[in-house]
Amino acid sequence: MVESRGHLNPGGPDVALSRFPIGLDELVRWAWVARWDVPDGATRPQRVLQYPAFNLVTEPAGAYLYGPRTVVDVRELTGRSWVAAVLLRPAATPLLTATPPAALRGSSEPFPGAPVAALTAAVHDATDPDRSVAAVLRDWLAPAAARVGDAGRLVNRACALAEERADVVRADQLADELGIAPRTLERLIRGHVGLTPLWLIECRRLQHAAAALRLDPDTDLAVLAADLGYADQAHFTRRYRAVAGETPGATRRAARAGR
Repeated sequence: MVESRGHLNPGGPDVALSRFPIGLDELVRWAWVARWDVPDGATRPQRVLQYPAFNLVTEPAGAYLYGPRTVVDVRELTGRSWVAAVLLRPAATPLLTATPPAALRGSSEPFPGAPVAALTAAVHDATDPDRSVAAVLRDWLAPAAARVGDAGRLVNRACALAEERADVVRADQLADELGIAPRTLERLIRGHVGLTPLWLIECRRLQHAAAALRLDPDTDLAVLAADLGYADQAHFTRRYRAVAGETPGATRRAARAGR
């Protein structure tokens, strides 16, 4: 199973969450399946700071293409159900929708033609449901993966560098790493994910911060801010609160309470 920094409180006693590759690496980063069985009258909030990319989500009622959000998204799970989804590479967006990416930022649109019946059967496969889901998703999305071109590969690389390189803290640095002009980088990123290059970097830093506080509630906030390239702890706290909806201290207290 692959790891995600996006889910800030992954899983739970009534929620099973798995992530796994499906083999279409230029189109899909990973698939993820959530299954839940929540007692009547109860809810299970799932807090997610989304990666700067689109998710194609299938549920019993159909499929939807979700654009990225630049604040934490909270989903309240109730009853018993499931979703089977893929976190898409940036190259995927113009191959799957004619809607401008910026128009789907923080929003969604129906995605017709999903193999809902096949995915329902795969999710409930008693032997190896994740493998079954991966096979259905791979067959469904392989034609789109075959259409990824040079521009898509370049924007995939840009987003990967922004996420992986902790020393890249400005958009112009990212453009230099790719050997392209900052305006070209801006156009590529906006055209594929509807966001700015700077948000790719900011998302990486805040996801790292949330993961660090969840895994080690004793993390020193001033040291964490410096390690992530913020000018000072106050600047880090302002940005974290604006996106996560709570202060780093509140996240740390919640992690301690959860232990």
